[in-house]
Amino acid sequence: MTIPDSRATTLRHALAGTLILLGLLLQVFSFAGFVPIPNGVGYALWLGTLLLWRDIPRRTRWQASALVIIGLGSLLLANWRYAAEVDWLAVTGGNTYVVAMLVGVSFISLIGNRSGSKRSLGRPVTGRRGTLGTWLGVHLLGSILNLSTVFMIGDRLARRGPLSTPQLLALNRGLSSAALWSPFFASMAVMMTLAPGMEYPYILATGLPLALASGMLATLGLARRFYLTDVAGFSLSPRSLLLPAAMAALVMLFHFQLTPQLTIVSIITFLLPGVALASNLPAGLRWTWRRVRQHSVTRLPAMRGEIALFLSAGLLTLGLSTFVSAATGSEWKLFTHFGSTQAVISFLAIVTSAIAGLHPIIGVSVLASMLELHGSEQTLFAFTGLASWSVGTAVGPLSGINLSLQGRYGVSGYRMMRHNLGYALVLSGLVVCAILLLNRWL
Repeated sequence: MTIPDSRATTLRHALAGTLILLGLLLQVFSFAGFVPIPNGVGYALWLGTLLLWRDIPRRTRWQASALVIIGLGSLLLANWRYAAEVDWLAVTGGNTYVVAMLVGVSFISLIGNRSGSKRSLGRPVTGRRGTLGTWLGVHLLGSILNLSTVFMIGDRLARRGPLSTPQLLALNRGLSSAALWSPFFASMAVMMTLAPGMEYPYILATGLPLALASGMLATLGLARRFYLTDVAGFSLSPRSLLLPAAMAALVMLFHFQLTPQLTIVSIITFLLPGVALASNLPAGLRWTWRRVRQHSVTRLPAMRGEIALFLSAGLLTLGLSTFVSAATGSEWKLFTHFGSTQAVISFLAIVTSAIAGLHPIIGVSVLASMLELHGSEQTLFAFTGLASWSVGTAVGPLSGINLSLQGRYGVSGYRMMRHNLGYALVLSGLVVCAILLLNRWL
């Protein structure tokens, strides 16, 4: 008996959605130290993605395929040419923590609005004021909630229709600039690991004014390049801020009091689905189960584009970092001293590599492996890494924010790169000035 194509597709999507949900659950279990299947998160997410591979848009599928081929090729070359140790059973683990967070964040759509009716959106805030509201909302809330804020605010804006280029750029620049100073960003966690002797007050005193300057630059630049009169923005009214602010407060409660051992990304991964379930339970277990099942078989498979890009980019990062580490070794040092000149050269090199398609974390990690930092050099290195991350993620076509915008809203990462080149150039000039100033302070 032959199963009709439509029924077979539905079953395939249901199985893929179940595997993606299983990946999220395994990630959440790991936070409590329960790991029933080693590397199970990566296996579940990759299997679900492979089941959905034929449904991924062709451009995204080709891009993801290229990342996988380069990543695996780099691992094979590092293993064959330099005898590098490669844990082949764990190669599916790249970026799985980010993908699990994205899957968890998707459950926001289950919070409230039980009847399925659309509430009146009211009159939008438009023009320069609306664009500034989008940038400011993403920046302030994103400094705590990271990438999840882009979806909260972006999905709210998308209710009125497909997001326009100014809206997408405001989301991009609002989040990426928070990397300059936020202590809750993944970039700061990386810098604290690579430069444990960094002094955060210097980072805050330099990064926060630079972030505010980037906000003015982003808003004025968009107003000059685009006609913003009819472009809807995010309102900073109490009603629109209620959900993101409540989520931020809960994240802070867990981060400082209940689960201080977990990172912000980990807390978001389990907290948002938990809140979504709790908000539906008053309507009954049957209702809650029906909504979760519907979400798993429809919404999660619809995330195939962004999941495929993140998993593939994670494999690329693993492959390139393994190859570069094996090729350069650990004895040779790039600079004998890390001052302003070396910091500027490093910043420009990392941003250039981001434009070429490498995530800034690769450049920062490789740079750290080739340096021996002493005293105040760690603070200068940390700021250089944060600035590289901020500018590089804004302009890099394969950065987390641009991969998310591409997978969620269908905009090409390379299109975002082209629109952000001028912004990145001016912001880089400000960063160079900040590096010179910080070096004089230290």
